[in-house]
Amino acid sequence: MPSFNQSIFHPTVFFLTGIPGFETYHAWIFIPFCCLYVIAISGNGMILFVIITESSLHEPMYYFLSMLSFTDLGLCLSTLVTMVGIFWFNTREISFDACIGQMFFIHGFTLMESSVLLAMAFDRYIAICNPLRYATILTNSRIIKVGFAIVVRVTTVVVPLLLLLKRLSFCGSHVLHHSYCFHPDVMKLSCTDTKINSASGLAIVISTAALDSVLILLSYVLIIHSVLSIASPEERKKALGTCVSHTSAVAIFYIPMISLSPVHRFGKHAPPLVHTLIANIYLLIPPVMNPIINSVKTKQIRKAMVKIFLSKLI
Repeated sequence: MPSFNQSIFHPTVFFLTGIPGFETYHAWIFIPFCCLYVIAISGNGMILFVIITESSLHEPMYYFLSMLSFTDLGLCLSTLVTMVGIFWFNTREISFDACIGQMFFIHGFTLMESSVLLAMAFDRYIAICNPLRYATILTNSRIIKVGFAIVVRVTTVVVPLLLLLKRLSFCGSHVLHHSYCFHPDVMKLSCTDTKINSASGLAIVISTAALDSVLILLSYVLIIHSVLSIASPEERKKALGTCVSHTSAVAIFYIPMISLSPVHRFGKHAPPLVHTLIANIYLLIPPVMNPIINSVKTKQIRKAMVKIFLSKLI
């Protein structure tokens, strides 16, 4: 394999990585990945279609579920092109501008998912702790404002981070450790001072995903406190049952993220295979699992999907 250096390649071209050491089997390795992409795209697309077409699902809880499915769909599609190019066509090159564009969507949809999960936690808090005011608090206009605020938050956070990245110079290796462009991975390849970039990235993680996770945890502390005050065990079980799909979504989103961050910051000597596998799991597991969980655990979604399926079949 040729060495990738500045003397041979243009400095604004990066080289993405598949599965290190298994390049010969990339076409076969991508088959399970392809199945995961099909499940993620079809599953999230189906949930979006069901919520849009079924008037009985035009409620705040399902609006937030549709936001989650839209985010997962965008996150999945953000990496699909480069994954297909690497594993099936051995196309590893990506220009710096294309890399920046992919990072905008990957980090943008990731931050958007964290924000949507926080909004869903607030929805569950109002539904359980203050059910009589639920309809007056979460009106359609306010849900639209929440969606708009999430988009503004993503844009104002991600765009400056990527603009800071564009000022860097890359004069060493241009080989990335992932099958897509990821900010910490690209930043490490710079031969200029990256202290500002690193500090900005850390500040964004703390002020977004870390803050969101703390607020989600706080909302569930309040929810559990409210549920424990309910006398009937059946009512307690019913109240907690409405939170199952959301808590599952939170777990499958934050656990891979928590696993990936230490690997990037402290796993410099870890094998490249570890970086690649954790990174792919981080972006694929939530889009694959969320529609499965929502269709299984949310009775109304499941009934609407069966209704649509039977109507098409008849």
